[in-house]
Amino acid sequence: MFVRSILSSYSRLLAGASLALMAVALAGCNDTVAQKAEPPRPVLVATAHFEAETPERSFVGTIRPRIESDLGFRVAGKVAKRLVEVGQTVEVGQALATLDEVDLKLQAEQAVAEQTAATGVLAQAAAAEQRAKDLRAKGWTTDAQMDSSRAAADEARARLNRAERSVELTKNSLSYATLVADARGVVTATQIEPGQVVAAGQASIRVARFAEKEAVVAVPETLVGRAKSGAASVTLWSEPNKKYVARLREIAPTADPATRTYLAKFSLPEADDKVALGMTATLTLTDAATERVARLPLSALFNEGGKPSFYVVDDNGAVTLKPVTVKSYESNDVVITGGVEEGAKIVALGVQKLDPSQKVRVVSSLSF
Repeated sequence: MFVRSILSSYSRLLAGASLALMAVALAGCNDTVAQKAEPPRPVLVATAHFEAETPERSFVGTIRPRIESDLGFRVAGKVAKRLVEVGQTVEVGQALATLDEVDLKLQAEQAVAEQTAATGVLAQAAAAEQRAKDLRAKGWTTDAQMDSSRAAADEARARLNRAERSVELTKNSLSYATLVADARGVVTATQIEPGQVVAAGQASIRVARFAEKEAVVAVPETLVGRAKSGAASVTLWSEPNKKYVARLREIAPTADPATRTYLAKFSLPEADDKVALGMTATLTLTDAATERVARLPLSALFNEGGKPSFYVVDDNGAVTLKPVTVKSYESNDVVITGGVEEGAKIVALGVQKLDPSQKVRVVSSLSF
């Protein structure tokens, strides 16, 4: 009886141990299944974007001609015709306006008459001089008479020379009665009308030359140095995808008293016909000597006694720890100069809890 009792207890003990071992095995299997079914860790990322350390600055300006001249008649007179209108394109030598030529033609005829008279006087004086020379050679006249004849001939020559110059001047004055364009350009203003009497040199027609165009902008005093030493480019509002090289040609020596800005003129050597006068343009200034850097959140930096690094996420959700070159630290950002590629996805939060062998999932925001 006693032996049977002991065997029964031993059987129950073996059964309990078997059940315990089975429970432990099942629990291990559940842990393995749970580990295999663990989802990827959600992470927030920041995209690396390299740009100039000193950011670009843009200003709104207008396209203007480098040379815009007020043309006027070189002689006084009454306006007979105005041959152009504002906005009209003119070519070299094209007539713009004319004066009444009646008085100028009379002056030209008068000069020609004086020239004819001076020619006759010279012929008579030259003949008298020659006769005086012949008589003096034979001893039939005095030195005084010889000198008088020579002086009269010299005066006649001078008068003829003056008459010839007068004829040339009157011809020029007659040609000045027609105002012509001295360069290819566009008429921007007309300040005369037919019947108006104008003085010599009075501004009559304004022409903007097409030879060279420039962008005129107002630069604040803090960026005057960059305008002088940096690189500049111009884009048109009508064609924003095309850039034109710009070079600083002139900057005002003093600031505008109202806006406290400096008027700067940038020439456009590569401007084509699409760059029309008066168009609105955007001038962009960049510092040519600046270094290209990327600004990323300070929380993305991983550093445990080694070199500062970032966790970079690839398209498959794998993370890789890459060392970077830190240029400076800011209040919320870290500025780097290299180590990661442009457009790389950097883990922005929780980098201390990541494992390089761990899979992650990029999310736009985290919720708890």
